[in-house]
Amino acid sequence: MSLLSSVKSPADLRKIPAAELPLLADEIRDFLIDAVTRTGGHLGPNLGVVELTIALHRVFDSPYDRIVWDTGHQSYVHKLLTGRQDFSKLRSRGGLSGYPSRSESEHDLVENSHASTALSYADGLAKAARLLGQYDRQTVAVIGDGALTGGLAWEALNNIAEARDRPLVIVVNDNERSYAKTVGGLANHLATLRTTQGYERFLALGKGALQRTPLVGQPIFDALHGAKKGFKDAFAPQGMFEDLGLKYLGPIDGHDLPAIEQALRQARGFGGPVIVHCLTVKGRGYRPAEQDEADRFHAVGPIDPYTCLPISPSGGVSWTSVFGDEMYTLGAERPDLVAITAAMLQPVGLAKFAKAFPERTFDVGIAEQHAVTSAAGLATGGLHPVVAVYATFLNRAFDQVLMDVALHRLGVTFVLDRSGVTGPDGASHNGMWDMSILQVVPGLRLAAPRDADQLRAQLREAVDVADAPTVVRFPKANIGPAVPAMERIGGVDVLLRTGELPEILLVTIGTTAGAGLDAARLLLAEGFTATVVDPRWVKPVDPALAVLAAEHRLVVTVEDNGRTGGVGAAIAQALQDADVDVPVRVLGLPQEFLGHAARGEILEESGLTGTGVAAQTAAFAKNLLPTRGAKQRHAG
Repeated sequence: MSLLSSVKSPADLRKIPAAELPLLADEIRDFLIDAVTRTGGHLGPNLGVVELTIALHRVFDSPYDRIVWDTGHQSYVHKLLTGRQDFSKLRSRGGLSGYPSRSESEHDLVENSHASTALSYADGLAKAARLLGQYDRQTVAVIGDGALTGGLAWEALNNIAEARDRPLVIVVNDNERSYAKTVGGLANHLATLRTTQGYERFLALGKGALQRTPLVGQPIFDALHGAKKGFKDAFAPQGMFEDLGLKYLGPIDGHDLPAIEQALRQARGFGGPVIVHCLTVKGRGYRPAEQDEADRFHAVGPIDPYTCLPISPSGGVSWTSVFGDEMYTLGAERPDLVAITAAMLQPVGLAKFAKAFPERTFDVGIAEQHAVTSAAGLATGGLHPVVAVYATFLNRAFDQVLMDVALHRLGVTFVLDRSGVTGPDGASHNGMWDMSILQVVPGLRLAAPRDADQLRAQLREAVDVADAPTVVRFPKANIGPAVPAMERIGGVDVLLRTGELPEILLVTIGTTAGAGLDAARLLLAEGFTATVVDPRWVKPVDPALAVLAAEHRLVVTVEDNGRTGGVGAAIAQALQDADVDVPVRVLGLPQEFLGHAARGEILEESGLTGTGVAAQTAAFAKNLLPTRGAKQRHAG
């Protein structure tokens, strides 16, 4: 029986002799490499926190002691040590989530996989424990150096430091990376802490003389960490943390189990807020990951663990790559074009632009709010910024879009990757909120391209707008074939008519065009004729839609966004305002947090495939158009 299989809970972990823990760490890494290369998932981050997670669960008594994981993609080891060792369906329907999940385990407190939140959660948990008289209950927040670039983390630190007698352990998992290398002043400060000669000598001493002479070593170690700030500044410039009132321990070798345990035990007994700074290596123990300079195998699809080649090559062209190529082309044409991203240069497709125009590329770290207002400054200064982020992460910067960009009528283009259903990453990553949230922003223009040609065209149209924010959104998927238009009425593309006097106007948004076309053909077999259109720009609503709607007896809108307050609702309002009295029915995603599953599975369950759209539309038509539908069916 392996050591790992004997661990059903943290209590079992604490029974394992310290001498056997390195073997357990090796088993965990072997398990992760084998399991995650089969299913896909976040491999590099988890390989980097094996020893750290073991130490956390040996020193703290979860779930009574609360451990909060920031972002959460590095929680696979935590899952293994808390009794979840079936990774066969990781990130698939019926399997484990790729993030902490409250429905999976009492050891998981926070499942929001957005970064920089753990310190605020932990601050609240520590306050609650104190108010409820649970003085022996510990709160631990594990946050990466990349997530410390987020402003929310520093708002939390400001409050945490205020209560110097409230126990709260902040573990900084410092691997110098978020996706790629961490950027910014904080990263430089942590780098200084890592590389200062005095601390290098201290770490060498700690690994050597202090550990070999426990009776003398422990008092020396304690004395060094308890020394006055001025003395410690001779070893490292850690004043930033201590000036906030935060005790600082480290840097600690995050792969040295005895050293981590010792530091965590000290932190546990301190009685106030304390930072434990651990240096880890993303991708540790898997040479291909360690040698991958792009992102250390941050997230992988199913791959061969030996060749690292995809098990099933995609064979398609992604939306992200089409955007990246067009941005590069636009960058060569327009010297005023600049690109901004929030720690996701490669995932959002800006690597090619950045290589060609490094001086016009700004990675601000995990700081979406700053990214947007910085873009406002760039636009005010005479440039046209393109802010490329995942759709779900723009939620965090809504106020900045509204008050810093739109209020000032600034030409900033937002490109939202991973819009609509993303699937395997679960509720927090589905980009199903943007077309609802952004509806309330005055002057904002929003495009949802249906194919590669439209993405290129609409990106160009977006960056030509100098007096308002523009948005271009697309999903995480391969692009399908081009969907040509029969004609354009106003700004609306007519994709298909299935009869001379069609009854149903199917308004398809972005990538739902394919489902709309399939539905129209299926509806014809049911005796209902339809016109399928793509508005291209879905905010503001094109006046041509009112004209088209007036020529039909039923309007059905289809979008991969939540049904509440989205494009369908805006179209219904626009028709009402234009005195077009035609019934409107809205098809979209259910307004709920959708669990992890394949993108296709969620779209099918939400009725957003061709058959789903056809079935729902036919039901609407049979209720609303009984006479016409019956005549057509009889005639057929």
